[in-house]
Amino acid sequence: MSEQAPCTDPYADPHTDPYGAARTDSASRRRCAVVGLGARARLFTQALAGPYADRVDLVGFCDVNAHRMAVHNGWLTADHPGREPVPAYAAEDFDLMLRRERVDLVVVCSVDRTHDDYIVRALDAGCDVVTEKPMTTDADRARRILAARQRSGREVRVAFNYRYNPVHSAVRELIAAGEIGEVGSVHFEWLLDLRHGADYFRRWHRNKADSGGLMVHKSTHHFDLVNWWLGTEPETVFAQGGLFFYGDEAGGRRGLARPYTRAHGSPAAQGDPFAVHLADSPVLGALYLDAEGEDGYHRDQNVFGPGVTIEDDMAVLVRYASGASLTYHLTAYAPWEGYRVAFNGSEGRLELLVEESTWSRPGTRTDAGSEGHTGVRAEGASAVLHGADVGDEAGRTELLLRRHWERPREVKVPTGEGGHGGGDVRMLQDLFGPHRTAPDPLGRAADAHDGAKSLVTGLAANESFVTGVPVRVRDLLDV
Repeated sequence: MSEQAPCTDPYADPHTDPYGAARTDSASRRRCAVVGLGARARLFTQALAGPYADRVDLVGFCDVNAHRMAVHNGWLTADHPGREPVPAYAAEDFDLMLRRERVDLVVVCSVDRTHDDYIVRALDAGCDVVTEKPMTTDADRARRILAARQRSGREVRVAFNYRYNPVHSAVRELIAAGEIGEVGSVHFEWLLDLRHGADYFRRWHRNKADSGGLMVHKSTHHFDLVNWWLGTEPETVFAQGGLFFYGDEAGGRRGLARPYTRAHGSPAAQGDPFAVHLADSPVLGALYLDAEGEDGYHRDQNVFGPGVTIEDDMAVLVRYASGASLTYHLTAYAPWEGYRVAFNGSEGRLELLVEESTWSRPGTRTDAGSEGHTGVRAEGASAVLHGADVGDEAGRTELLLRRHWERPREVKVPTGEGGHGGGDVRMLQDLFGPHRTAPDPLGRAADAHDGAKSLVTGLAANESFVTGVPVRVRDLLDV
């Protein structure tokens, strides 16, 4: 037996506001700059130059690499003939850009450890901020952001697109409606497959000082979801984690390691299913391979090479202020990609299964109707594919409500176009579309305090990895 989810979808159409009013050109226009012009920034630059160009002026790019800014400008001018290139500024000229271009909104997509610097400077200059997750990478940086937001009175929004995924919204509605009563525990398993998981070990994310590790860079999404779903915050965290699969020691011990530092130009990388070949991707080649002359950054490092300082297998136990507990596990070397979440309540159980890919082939398609070579080949902005993009690897989504003494019921939730189950489109509408005339009943918008509360679980887990004992989150960051 199935039923329609109670969730309405106020973000399905990027040309209307969440309550059905048509977009108008009379609203005041905003002047927006983007700092950090890697692959993820394309989500924002395309939106600002496209569906939201009548509401937001894209007036500045800022990056450590001039080539990457030129690439983004090339894409925008090709997609929008007659458009002038966006003024480009070096990283050291960030403050100059804010003044000269009269910026009032900054989108931060830079390396995670630099987020706080740009956020604080933007706030102190009188700008609002939209930042990619994680908001930052440690407690001191989070305190800097919270203090700057308080003294400036400006807004910080964290781009938690998973909140806008319709199935995640349905979960929140069902729990808030009391369908399973009071939640006592949550079991949450997240699996990254051999393409997506490996990709964190090719990039700057492999250095914990840059990313905070997967507990911060990736799991902050998941910890935010639990905070939001339950309407609570973490109190105590105990965790264990380590580098089990990637890195030179594990790769050598299992015979997976090959003798190369980075894949490009290396014969040893040919035929390696864990190698990414930048030259085969117009997007990755333009953004990274062609940009190496400026900063020397290699996007295609050997996942079994030395220098990996993050974990790939992590188990976390969290106690929340509501009294609920969370058991969470992240695996970054799984044969399939997706997640399972189960909520145990006083009146039943809610179960969510999301299969983003059912298996990982060693080569992705390079064009329609043909198979790619061995190794990861991708034409998009990422070296990994998700959802419908993976063809016969695509999985399914299932949401089951199991109330006490009743047959299980499948809750059908319609999804939309775009990444993360349509979450990206809905998030962009909320960030850049017309202001709402009434509050969002699901409270999807995440501010700086939400960013800090999601961050602190991962920070406490990282500390528990080292100390081997439970960590009180307030001892790290009182939010």
